Amino acid sequence: MSDGPHPAQAHAGAPRPAGRSAVVVGGGLAGVTAALALADAGVRVTLLEGRPRLGGLAFSFQRGELTVDNGQHVYLRCCTAYRWFLDRIGGAALAPLQDRLDVPVVDAARPEGRRLGRLRRDPLPVPLHLGRSMAAYPHLSLAERAAVGRAALALRGLDLTDPALDAQDFGSWLAAHGQSARAVEALWDLVGVATLNAVAGDASLGLAAMVFKTGLLSDPGAADIGWAHVPLGELHDRLARKALDSAGVRTEVRTRVTSVLHNGNGGWSVQVPGERLEADAVVLAVPQRETHGLLPPGALDAPERLLDIGTAPILNVHVVYDRKVLARPFFAALGTPVQWVFDRTGAAGLGTGQYLALSQSAARDDIDVPVAELRRRYLPELRRLIPGTRAAVVKDFFVTRERAATFAPAPGVGRLRPGARTKAPGLYLAGAWTATGWPATMESAVRSGVSAADAALGALGRPRPRRLFALEEAA
Repeated sequence: MSDGPHPAQAHAGAPRPAGRSAVVVGGGLAGVTAALALADAGVRVTLLEGRPRLGGLAFSFQRGELTVDNGQHVYLRCCTAYRWFLDRIGGAALAPLQDRLDVPVVDAARPEGRRLGRLRRDPLPVPLHLGRSMAAYPHLSLAERAAVGRAALALRGLDLTDPALDAQDFGSWLAAHGQSARAVEALWDLVGVATLNAVAGDASLGLAAMVFKTGLLSDPGAADIGWAHVPLGELHDRLARKALDSAGVRTEVRTRVTSVLHNGNGGWSVQVPGERLEADAVVLAVPQRETHGLLPPGALDAPERLLDIGTAPILNVHVVYDRKVLARPFFAALGTPVQWVFDRTGAAGLGTGQYLALSQSAARDDIDVPVAELRRRYLPELRRLIPGTRAAVVKDFFVTRERAATFAPAPGVGRLRPGARTKAPGLYLAGAWTATGWPATMESAVRSGVSAADAALGALGRPRPRRLFALEEAA
């Protein structure tokens, strides 16, 4: 670890006033956001990350000639904070949005030639923007489509500030509003599992209502999908580090924080191997269990609640074929264990053939299954879904597993999620698991970093940077 300031501080813009320093613990999206916001306000910032890279759980690695994302991450047009983050690091053009929502949905249980449906929007006001798509959606009966419309109107009428919503599960609410098991599978869970990382029966009504109201029922373009056309490491590590350097942030990776303590002078001491850093403010931007281990006594009224926030896994299945087998960039699937399939050929740098990534959320039953068994399970399903795979040769098959990919959005989780401020002056929390109002998404992570930075800047007496994302702008 270097024992001097980051070299970029020598050419950073505004001089840093004495006595205004911060340490950010954690280099995921929440930590990078907080560090950038604090540095943009003139605070002297050190960012510490235990891994050898930035980006948290949205990262890339090398496998032969492939640059592989650990998992497929997408965002929506309504993810205004993450879009600000992409702009801030200079990466917006590398993760473009669809011009208009268009999700191909293939039902493997239907006869070939009749399997494809689409969820698309028209340039009409809400809720008419989805009217034509739902009227023609072949995976639901006419009665089920009508019932979906009634449930959507009821969902739109829910008050997201009502704490009672957090105590209910989404599946029971859907059943009470006339949704059949087929409607839950073919529509509500199609969207909800991918965004919440839980099936409807395991998800908080409050979080589910937030997802559907914001994504599908707020603005006609809110659910347009964006995804990185380059490896995630290009965005969340390389470009993020470049932005941090330009802002004058000292960034240290492979640096594990062992303690965070009051230093007796109204500030904080952050201990890492071989060095103790002194700061006026500390942002803990690490997962909830790690945060619990670093919290000083009295920082939260009930710190054990952090340990009650469960986690949920995501499995990603990666298949490389010797030829092109899929013409579209992605699709969602019904009637099969396969959930979402993405073409990652170009982004991964594959020269010949085609590389598909299967994103499997709420994957508790599969997360520890051996690779050989997953191969026997998923390759036949891809042959059912994608005719082009039937004559193709599988050149590579591997899986990536994130056993604690997100916090579990279970009923009651809302009361467990702390805000950015703690009871210890100068100590702040960030992370997708904190009380952002969003499920565990890249959007939630960035919002938490903004909230922590805002709280710290207020206490440090520093003006808010004009270019910092304003949380009140979003729905």
